Amino acid sequence: MPTVAEIITENVIKQLEEGVAPWRKPWSTSVPRNLITKRPYRGLNVFMLATQGYGSPYWVTFNQAKQLGSHVRQGEKSSMVMFWKIDELVRRRIDSDGEPSDEKGKSFLLRYYRVFNIEQCHGLSSLHGDDRKPVNPIAECESIADRMPNRPTIEQHSQAFYRPSADMVGMPSRNCFESPEAYYSTLFHELTHSTGHKSRLNRFEEAATDHQFGSESYSKEELVAEMGAAMLAGIAGVSHATLSNSASYLQTWITRLKSDSRLIISAASQAQKAVDHILGKTQNEGRDSR
Repeated sequence: MPTVAEIITENVIKQLEEGVAPWRKPWSTSVPRNLITKRPYRGLNVFMLATQGYGSPYWVTFNQAKQLGSHVRQGEKSSMVMFWKIDELVRRRIDSDGEPSDEKGKSFLLRYYRVFNIEQCHGLSSLHGDDRKPVNPIAECESIADRMPNRPTIEQHSQAFYRPSADMVGMPSRNCFESPEAYYSTLFHELTHSTGHKSRLNRFEEAATDHQFGSESYSKEELVAEMGAAMLAGIAGVSHATLSNSASYLQTWITRLKSDSRLIISAASQAQKAVDHILGKTQNEGRDSR
């Protein structure tokens, strides 16, 4: 029987084989969320739900629809939401004096449940409209970048990059980009990279801080940055304009994910933490929803 990670990765690979990278900008200003709790979904769940093509950001379980006096329409297919089930463990061990003692720990198991968009349920979409508020996307982009806590130095350069050793983001002039969306998507990509610095989330491995092109650490870090940039672009209400859907690009990620079924889950989790940091969210504000 396939694991949860394998099931999720298979779904992502299917989208890639159909010609779409699911971490492209998948929503606009309103992240997918549970209708009853109003709490947003996080990490890879954002991409898995937002790429289903529904206009409403609200989702419910089968039982939640029944609680609201509705029901899922016949023939509708559910979508997967994953979560970590954390259990307390007590291990028996022998101490240095030869006496038995208890040692507490935790186990982390990846689980999932099924949800339906309210557009798949009878009567819900007419009662619970979209709560998206109009925003000025470019002003919102500027605000996200300006309000980032402990932001790295940003200097004009001929190329876009993040250099951990100097904690510096290089960015070409805005006039070098085809659109404002392309400029901010690139900036969000590099700012996501910068959250790996030891003064922020300390994501980089000591031996791979410069992430040599083609290495395993480079591939994962690039996926983190792409997903983080897509999340930020979606929150700001702009198109994520820097990603390619070329055949070679898609095939590269298909190969990577087939060799490591946990890569997409780990990268999405790291991207979510990066976005939380850039937005200045606390740990409590950024906890997962069910």
